[in-house]
Amino acid sequence: MQFGEGGAGTFSDGKLTTRVRDKHNRAEKILQELVAAGAPEEILIEAKPHVGTANLVRVVENLRGKIERLGGEYRFESRVDDLLLEGNCVTGLVLASGERIPASTVILAIGHSARDTFAMLQDRGLDLALKPFSVGYRIEHPQAWIDRIQFGNHAGHPALNAAEYQLVYRASSGRTVYSFCMCPGGFVIGASSEEGGIVTNGMSQYARDGVNANSAIVAEVTPADFSGHPLEGIKSQRAWEQAAFVLGGNDYFAPVQLVEDFLEGRTSEQLRSTQPTYQPGVRLADLNQALPETILAAIREALGEFNRRMPGFSGPDALFTGVETRTSSPLRIMRGEDGQSVSFRGIYPVGEGSGYAGGIMSSAIDGMKAAEKVILAGAG
Repeated sequence: MQFGEGGAGTFSDGKLTTRVRDKHNRAEKILQELVAAGAPEEILIEAKPHVGTANLVRVVENLRGKIERLGGEYRFESRVDDLLLEGNCVTGLVLASGERIPASTVILAIGHSARDTFAMLQDRGLDLALKPFSVGYRIEHPQAWIDRIQFGNHAGHPALNAAEYQLVYRASSGRTVYSFCMCPGGFVIGASSEEGGIVTNGMSQYARDGVNANSAIVAEVTPADFSGHPLEGIKSQRAWEQAAFVLGGNDYFAPVQLVEDFLEGRTSEQLRSTQPTYQPGVRLADLNQALPETILAAIREALGEFNRRMPGFSGPDALFTGVETRTSSPLRIMRGEDGQSVSFRGIYPVGEGSGYAGGIMSSAIDGMKAAEKVILAGAG
């Protein structure tokens, strides 16, 4: 889920919205390339375009085909284990197989879960820094209920798609809590990338016709929560994922809890009308044991406000599945105005994993900017 072709974004709703303001309108170019690769043409005109997971798998494969036809080469199962450096410049890469690849330009688009690569970069002397990220749980409701809340008497009208929502709240502690990656008619999926840990994510097919809606309800974690070492965020993510693994029974079942019981601090005794979609299965648990109290308190406070805005949001039909820890990279690979690492020339950190984007479109835009900077550097 984290390292397959296309990365974690492939196994999502394929959302193509972005808040990036780009006067050169690179987003239009990206949408056109996606349509040419097989994405629905509607994404060119929709206000909130999405591709859907099944479509996105095919689109990513087609993009690979185009790159290969243009002379590019893909190396699957070829982890980069080291950088070749001379002075303050990169000269190549070393793969896990031992193969060395000479390169004066290296674009680091490594994804937000490349923990072993982050550790290698730290050891090789690249300047890394903690950045904010968010953690919490996946919440599920019946999609029909979301439709009624959002559309009222018009719910179910054939001209309307599955309803969405977006919620944000600033807790009294100053910590921001918000809904993230809302998947109408979707599924909660497993996204673990290490043994002994549970990670959840959400996805939808293009039709968004699943019984449940889900989104992450997450609270902000900031560098102030740590002592300053750039890998501390990863260490905390790992600890929270391992706690969820234990709560789920140590066999990759995910811990679940009725939101009402989460707010009351008691383990749920049985499920109600909302049936969890997570596979391979779930176990009832107390998710208050999975995350620090500072985060839990902010989420509890926010749930009260979300329930006021959408009556029933924290009611008997709401179900939590834990934990969601990979909302974004917990660190940033520091780069200068020229797009290159501040530590070594020729290294271009880009995208979500490097700490400079937050989704499919913003990552693609960041990658395009890096390509432009590489071309200009070569021309110079």
